[in-house]
Amino acid sequence: MASEESSPRRSSLRPSLSVYLDPRMLVILLLGFSSGLPFALSFTTLSVWFTEVGVRKADIGLFVLVGLPYSWKFLWAPFLDRVPVPFLTRRLGQRRSWALVTQVGLMASLVWLGSLDPARELVLMAYAAILVVFMAASQDVVIDAYRIEILRDEEQGAGSAATQYGYRVGMLASGAGALYLSDHMSWFAVYVIEAALLVIGMATVLFAREPSGRRGAASATAVDSEVGPARPAGGILREIVIDPFADFLRRPWWALVLAFVVLYRFPDAFLSVMANVFYKDIGFTNTEIASVSKLFGFAATLTGVFVGGLVVHRYGVLKGLFLCGIGQMLSNLAYVVMAQVGNNIPVFAATITFENVAGGMSGVAFIAYLSSLCSRGFAGSQYALLSALGLSTRNTLSAASGWLAEAVGWSWFFVLSTAVAIPGMALLAFFLLSGRFDRQPDAGAAASPV
Repeated sequence: MASEESSPRRSSLRPSLSVYLDPRMLVILLLGFSSGLPFALSFTTLSVWFTEVGVRKADIGLFVLVGLPYSWKFLWAPFLDRVPVPFLTRRLGQRRSWALVTQVGLMASLVWLGSLDPARELVLMAYAAILVVFMAASQDVVIDAYRIEILRDEEQGAGSAATQYGYRVGMLASGAGALYLSDHMSWFAVYVIEAALLVIGMATVLFAREPSGRRGAASATAVDSEVGPARPAGGILREIVIDPFADFLRRPWWALVLAFVVLYRFPDAFLSVMANVFYKDIGFTNTEIASVSKLFGFAATLTGVFVGGLVVHRYGVLKGLFLCGIGQMLSNLAYVVMAQVGNNIPVFAATITFENVAGGMSGVAFIAYLSSLCSRGFAGSQYALLSALGLSTRNTLSAASGWLAEAVGWSWFFVLSTAVAIPGMALLAFFLLSGRFDRQPDAGAAASPV
């Protein structure tokens, strides 16, 4: 078990800022761009295209289901962790070879999607969109694992921030960028151009280096007929499917860790479900909501992402989580003030700014924590499962938020949305007081990959 205190102490801001100048952060940022690029193209941007050609609203709504592979990616993540790509893995390594394969597949599926006619081939477009999402989700598994394996624990916060920045720029390019292009050219041309932007990620993969010291890397290559003798199918299946999760379940505190994964971001999910309802209920117009949330919210989130990376790098993962968690709780309480004041744009802007800065910080810290839990060699499988668990369970628990808002009123609702953070923070305090991470020791992070 690695101690949280084993992270080097930093007495000034400069060493923390310098982590963003590490060449590995540029690699992670560019891969984040490649990861964010397909997200809007599989639904949000696609829905604008559908609306232009007269596709029924009911059919457009059903297309949200094509995003399910993002939630199910943990099912095939073990294969991406352990099964090598013939010919490529020996030359590029496990992570880079799969990254390149998923990017090529993603590029081809985007071109296929853009070549179809929604007025005549809507069902075929659904299959193409599912393939896009499957390739995008698979790319995410590989990129997440790559980021985890090239960084040390104290660098995971900055790595999470770099990923988020790249991801948001990718979403901007495939959202607003694609819509702008569509006013000047055909949708097929738009999708071809967006697919071509994946060359950025492919070039990054080719010029970066494979993480070294990957735990379990030797056994991963053992299933490759190019490098070793045939092995029993049962043993191979056990290594691919069972070992990643058995590795996690061997840890003495695994149940508490899973409980914390569910609970830490629960206050944010609990509030966000009812946020827009609250804004409308106290009299803000749609234009006011969009203007404040986009202008102040977007800038505040990027600020929070940057600061969260610094906090984790300077204070370590657990302390960073605790500090960012306190900010998350206080930002929920800020809504109590807004509920008392009512329709007031300056208060609205201040609340949104506070909440998005705190949300950006706690989000980065949480990603860093999940990353630090993953064993190298099993990183793709374990991170995919942990992130899916946190997302799906938080969404389920927050389903009662509307009922609670009706029952107690807005002010008490926001007080209670703060109180639901207490169990998660209590678990985190326990982890801090114990002075231990709940992760198996493994090989150190790789050297600089560029």
